[in-house]
Amino acid sequence: MTRLAALLALLLIAAFAAPWAVAQPVSRMPRVGVLSLGSPEHPQFLDDFRQGMRALGWTEGSNVSIEALFANGDPRRMSANAAELAAAKVDVIVAFATLATQAAHQVTSTIPIVTSTGDPNYGLVASLARPGGNVTGLSVMWPDLVAKQVEMLTQAVPRLSKIGVLLQPGHAPHVQLMTELERAAPTLGVEVLPVAVGAGRDLQQRFDDLSAAGADAYFVLTEPRTDPMRDDIAALALRHHLPGAAQQRQYVDAGVLLSYGVNFSALHRRLAVYVDKILKGAKPADLPVEQPTRFELVVNLKTAAALDLTIPPSILARADEVIE
Repeated sequence: MTRLAALLALLLIAAFAAPWAVAQPVSRMPRVGVLSLGSPEHPQFLDDFRQGMRALGWTEGSNVSIEALFANGDPRRMSANAAELAAAKVDVIVAFATLATQAAHQVTSTIPIVTSTGDPNYGLVASLARPGGNVTGLSVMWPDLVAKQVEMLTQAVPRLSKIGVLLQPGHAPHVQLMTELERAAPTLGVEVLPVAVGAGRDLQQRFDDLSAAGADAYFVLTEPRTDPMRDDIAALALRHHLPGAAQQRQYVDAGVLLSYGVNFSALHRRLAVYVDKILKGAKPADLPVEQPTRFELVVNLKTAAALDLTIPPSILARADEVIE
């Protein structure tokens, strides 16, 4: 009887234990939310980021979920998208550019935010070395670079006098960059003319205004609302016989004369390194904000030929890539 009682006891324990074991929670797949002011028609940054994640062993749909929300150029929609990601309690928010980072930062102080921004010093981090909060990532150093970018244009096209600067009106980073350019203009020997582009503004009219103002070149300040215009910008500039420069090489692919700045594809792949560390337990407060150490010069000789320009050998010798 003692043996029979013991056997029955073991069977009862097994009967109750089995359902409990089955009901144990399965490890949840990490969720990465992506926030962009741009549109899904221009997802190169997202493709680059996904490539970086795959290189680190994160396979979308297998061991990580990546949920991208686009604002199609509407800052109010982006704020709503940021709130949606925060309410969904994603594990990390990847914010492309300053406005996206600010929108995410306004709705959460706890979810880690990984950013690629022109300047993280808009109240986003305590310092580059020790961010101290929930934001970290990569800086593209626009304030430090912008004068050098215009200088490269003046070296490629000597004797420039007036340069139109295409910017988003009221956009704080562009206001800061315009201030930097106005400060550097006397040293560069040029006058810089702000030209507002964006929703409801006729790009054709902007170039007509530039020509009427006597501009002999232009410079584009990158921004998710401006970037989809790059093909039209390049075409209109050729029509007005204006050489130009931009902060991203994608503009040169579209037909702008030159660009000088960081390699954005590499930058966006690098964001995955931060996400990987955070998903493995690192705190954004302890991950220093990285600044680029290498900048690339890209020159479009087809555009130079169309403008009847001869690019100085010194510029061609410095170029990392020449499009012929």
